[in-house]
Amino acid sequence: MRKDTIYRVFSKIPELNTEHLILRRMLVSDKEDVFRYACRKDVTEYLTWEPHPDPEFTKEYLEYLDSRYRAGLFYDWGVVERREGHMIGTCGFTSFNYRSNSGEIGYVLHPDYWGHGLAVEACRRVMHFGFERLGLHRIEAHFMYGNSQSLRVLEKLGMTFEGYHREAMLVKGIYKTIGVCSILQQEFASASQKQ
Repeated sequence: MRKDTIYRVFSKIPELNTEHLILRRMLVSDKEDVFRYACRKDVTEYLTWEPHPDPEFTKEYLEYLDSRYRAGLFYDWGVVERREGHMIGTCGFTSFNYRSNSGEIGYVLHPDYWGHGLAVEACRRVMHFGFERLGLHRIEAHFMYGNSQSLRVLEKLGMTFEGYHREAMLVKGIYKTIGVCSILQQEFASASQKQ
């Protein structure tokens, strides 16, 4: 996998569709929907960022992302609930390891949509894109110790839990233990054929 391929693909990030969701570029006009979940402490408890303090902060953040998209340096899709048309979270790649042909996936959803299988649906579509379009060999996901909901999502995706890295990340002034799960391309393809 080459950096220029990633830049080219994500500078014009394609829309992805599932049964219940539309995954698309995040827009400044999404600011109200984004603020609704990004301002919540229960959403950011196991994330690296603090809750958004006000809608203006969210607007400025989305304006910043617009420049990152244009440069092909932002790899997240906005997750839009198809029936109501609201953006309810994000899902995408947090990083790529070009040398090892792998990527790390991440996601966040508004709590009103937790427990409905939508995180699994969004992640599965992004993983399919990663393996089929980007030609990745491995996709992994990291989660903070104690975030059992996230671990359940990753297990439902067919990922293998590889273990914990003790106090491996400094988050909001506290060293956090980080869990790692992964899936290989052939494992994902095999599981997809069974569905």
